[in-house]
Amino acid sequence: MQTHEIRRRFLAHFENAGHTPVPSASLILDDPTLLFVNAGMVQFKPYFLGDAPAPWHTATSIQKCVRTGDIENVGHTTRHNTFFQMAGNFSFGDYFKEGAIRHAWALVTGGVDEGGFGFDPERIWVTVYENDDEAERIWRDEIGLPPERIQRRDGRDNYWDMGVPGPGGPCSEIYFDRGPEFGAEGGPVADEDRYLEIWNLVFMQDVRGDESPKYGAAPIGELPQKNIDTGLGIERVAFLLQGVENVYETDLLRPTIDRVQELSGRSYDGGTPEDGVRFRVIADHMRTGTMIIGDGVTPGNEGRGYVLRRLLRRVVRNARLLGITEPVLADLTAVVRDAMGPSYPEIVSDFDRIVSVMRAEEDAFRATLTTGSRLFDDAVAGTRAAGRSVLSGEDAFTLHDTYGFPIDLTLEMATEAGLDVDEGAFRSLMDQQRARAKADAASRKQGSADHSVYRRLLEEHPPGEFLGYTDLQAAARIVGLLVDGQPVPAASEGDAVEIVLDNTPFYGESGGQQADTGTIRTGDGTVHVDDVQIPVPGLRIHRGVVTGGTVAVDTAAEAEVDVARRTAIARAHTGTHLVHAGVRNALGPAAAQAGSLNAPGRLRFDFTSPSGGIPPALLLEVEDEVNTILQEDRDVDWYVTSMDKARELGAMMLFGEKYGDHVRVVDMGEYSRELCGGTHVARTGELGMVKVITEGSIGSGVRRVEALVGLDAFRYLNREHVLVNQLAEQLKTPSEELPERVSGIVERLRAAEKELETIRAREVLSSAGSLVDGAQDVGGIAVVAARTPVGVGGGDLRSLAGDVRGRLQDRPGVVALFAPDGDKVSFVVATTAGARERGLAAGDLVKAFAPAVNGRGGGKPDLAQGGGSGVAGIDDAIEALRAEVARAGH
Repeated sequence: MQTHEIRRRFLAHFENAGHTPVPSASLILDDPTLLFVNAGMVQFKPYFLGDAPAPWHTATSIQKCVRTGDIENVGHTTRHNTFFQMAGNFSFGDYFKEGAIRHAWALVTGGVDEGGFGFDPERIWVTVYENDDEAERIWRDEIGLPPERIQRRDGRDNYWDMGVPGPGGPCSEIYFDRGPEFGAEGGPVADEDRYLEIWNLVFMQDVRGDESPKYGAAPIGELPQKNIDTGLGIERVAFLLQGVENVYETDLLRPTIDRVQELSGRSYDGGTPEDGVRFRVIADHMRTGTMIIGDGVTPGNEGRGYVLRRLLRRVVRNARLLGITEPVLADLTAVVRDAMGPSYPEIVSDFDRIVSVMRAEEDAFRATLTTGSRLFDDAVAGTRAAGRSVLSGEDAFTLHDTYGFPIDLTLEMATEAGLDVDEGAFRSLMDQQRARAKADAASRKQGSADHSVYRRLLEEHPPGEFLGYTDLQAAARIVGLLVDGQPVPAASEGDAVEIVLDNTPFYGESGGQQADTGTIRTGDGTVHVDDVQIPVPGLRIHRGVVTGGTVAVDTAAEAEVDVARRTAIARAHTGTHLVHAGVRNALGPAAAQAGSLNAPGRLRFDFTSPSGGIPPALLLEVEDEVNTILQEDRDVDWYVTSMDKARELGAMMLFGEKYGDHVRVVDMGEYSRELCGGTHVARTGELGMVKVITEGSIGSGVRRVEALVGLDAFRYLNREHVLVNQLAEQLKTPSEELPERVSGIVERLRAAEKELETIRAREVLSSAGSLVDGAQDVGGIAVVAARTPVGVGGGDLRSLAGDVRGRLQDRPGVVALFAPDGDKVSFVVATTAGARERGLAAGDLVKAFAPAVNGRGGGKPDLAQGGGSGVAGIDDAIEALRAEVARAGH
């Protein structure tokens, strides 16, 4: 049974049972505790937490998930993936244990002709929580499962919670016995490779405190509503029903392995175990990387971008270890598209953007490999210069962490160079880094607990209406009041407060749009509102200071938005939509929005652009195109419609955003049509002007355009006009001729600098004769050791050393020149043939004196060079050189 058919049957089974099908959420959700969505219940988390009422009694979904906690082990096991699909059914106060168990049993053991999966019921085992008598009774008495195939396990295996205080409950897990050839008898407690878990049924009935029942703590209460959350692993069911040995041989991953076999000429099935791991890593990471990019992530050095970068670089590195030296990511992305497309059509429609990100990252990493190889060579040279045979863990960690150079490649190249690597120190540094990351993640997890006060406010006062699309002033009532994060009945002049209104015209900061400011007035007091935030969905918190009198809960109020600020922000937000459309028209669909800021009079628009930035001439065309739309004074309409209708209209949707069944569309005709919850002007002409002021890179594959709107744009142009006039007056040149005049001045300046460098080099080289005249005899060796004038470059220093060595002719001689430059010093050592016959090698001499200048270097017997940071030690270095010549010369 193909994977896409397994998905279809799961959804059909629960739809026929009355469940509402809910599309998979993006892998990227606004959850401070998660880098990626890692379970099917994540998008339903607000309903389980009580932050919002569930819109359905029952639901079903197939959620795309990514788990990256143990990337290094991917491919070593044959049943774990970083990306996987979790099918689930959910009940919000409807059915509970018996319903969940019956639904699962019917689908797992139902006949194939009847829409089921057709698993042999005689090979099904289940586990229940150690004290869950009810679940065991249902399996035994209602389903008819023999008692010997029902096993009890403790909380570590059969209790689920979110890792923080909140909902949780016991689980019942369903396993399939693969047969005696796969392991020992005795059920899941004996062998979880033979008995493979396929479905976890979570009975959410408890409230956990600071300590989890998973580890023996008692729940602190019961949920007012009992819920069901289940998770079935699509990939695991697929490999069982397709009769293959592991998840990598299923129809979604095997095509990637087959293509890698073609590219590498190596065999997966008949190859070495090490190669088998590499094939599996490539198949897993290619699919995960494609899905992550599909949801709007681009490679970077932090957070999600770093995880993506790490996955893709592991693909390139493993391809290299399989003997593939040509670029491979674009080719394999097409294979993933063909495999995943039937279930995820957006991967097909967005293929050009995804593959452009892949190509850019691979090109960057191939350059990194080149750079890393040079840095590796430097580290090897330094290790040998210090007389060591082991590359330090610090060097290996720097190559890995700073330059993205894989540790396996460092180990391989070190072996080729005849060196070992201090893996213990490297692993220690990696562990320290992971500990810092875990501490950071732990601090992020406190986000759920920190918002408990806001959640209680939301429970007591369901979300009021947002009036700000049409009204900037409205009558309201204060229904919540906080001082220092705690509810209070009233607040006085000077108090910093957080206010909840039953309805509001104030826009809360979201979607890149800054918050409104303004005033809240009651009969007894006034509050200046300087910020509006949405700490939990549906709850607007108005933050400000009581500027007069007192304000109290349950009193009437007048809420008034600062009109000038709101209007300026609305102009900027509309401008962002127009710039977005202009950039996409210029660069194509690969230029997807990656962030924005809409502030009074200015905007910032970030977009993915794997191929680089917008050429200046093209950027001017974008600006001209946008201002033409302003001149046409088009209507800016907005309306609420269904998601399907919005897609039909071609409305732009932002990657990573979670949309409901009904969405708000901001429409400027065929030029720009986007899903957006922000505020906008009524006509494009209200913007006056959009002036792009900068465009540049803010990270790998991500660019940023900044622009001014309206009066701010006019003021900017006026300042530029004054500056140009002043420059034209100083240079006595018409403004239109300034670029040519300035270019001429710059060229003349460069020519003068080059002439000065030539004169200085000539002067330096002219000193060769006097240096030879000053040579000292050290044990029969002519030693020329001197400090050159400040500012002598590396090329001139080598030329001078070579000239001096040539003037020594047949004499055994050593030349050592030191060039100070600020707090740095460069040095070159050259030896004559006669000196080398006496056993003097330039590279060895560097080792003798380099410590005196806090330096390092190396080279061949006839010429070596290096540098250091100890200018004050030049004289000591010269003495050390002479001493080494005297010692070696004898």
